[in-house]
Amino acid sequence: MRLKFSQFLVTLLMVGALMLGGCASEQVASSDTSPTATDSPKATEASAKTTTTSESIPGMKDLPRLEGKATVVMTVKGSPITMEIDGTNAPITAGNFVDLVQKGFYDGLVFHRVVREPQPFVVQGGDPQSKDPKVPPSRWGTGGYIDPKTGNERYVPLEIKPKGEEAIVYSKTITKQPELQHKQGAIAMARSQSPDSASSQFYFALADLAFLDGNYAVFGKVTEGFDVVNKIEQGDRIDSAKVTQGAENLKTAQ
Repeated sequence: MRLKFSQFLVTLLMVGALMLGGCASEQVASSDTSPTATDSPKATEASAKTTTTSESIPGMKDLPRLEGKATVVMTVKGSPITMEIDGTNAPITAGNFVDLVQKGFYDGLVFHRVVREPQPFVVQGGDPQSKDPKVPPSRWGTGGYIDPKTGNERYVPLEIKPKGEEAIVYSKTITKQPELQHKQGAIAMARSQSPDSASSQFYFALADLAFLDGNYAVFGKVTEGFDVVNKIEQGDRIDSAKVTQGAENLKTAQ
């Protein structure tokens, strides 16, 4: 009984860290998690496209989207990490990430949060402030992508597709098992308590983190180089990130 209570307490503390870590304001990223994307039928791909163009969510039509899959190779300390980005099951979240990769946004940014104790959890990065020498490390984890067209931070809605369903759920958590789950090597968006506060910060899941399923948007997985992810230390920088396949699947507003 004592063991079960201890495991529950550790889980509670980790979830709390996701919500609070690096959050200086309500609209900032701060989380963790990663899932293994599940291949889905092409019929599902078509329905995902239709759902993401819905005007029921303010600003949805202006966000980049990925219609299908893409491959991104991120290099850290000279070693590559190959990622499959899944726009079939998370078109807006995946589109936002691939768009930022295409812009060279992640090059030079720091992994400001690495949690391996008391058990493997996440490696998180993607705050543009980590490239600015005027911003102290204590502020890393509170920033996101500023769209030069608007001068405002670009946010993406929480986007989770329930397993076996065609429709994607936006702007709220779900209790049903999602298509993209927090398996070891999953890639997901960090956010604050507000469901629609994700911007540019992402994280790799260092272990299976099923307790995060349905709460954070997984949008891809590491297919090669997880050993590189496992060696990342807090303060390490991203050398570069490049789209090597599927760039034609990225659709942006005209």
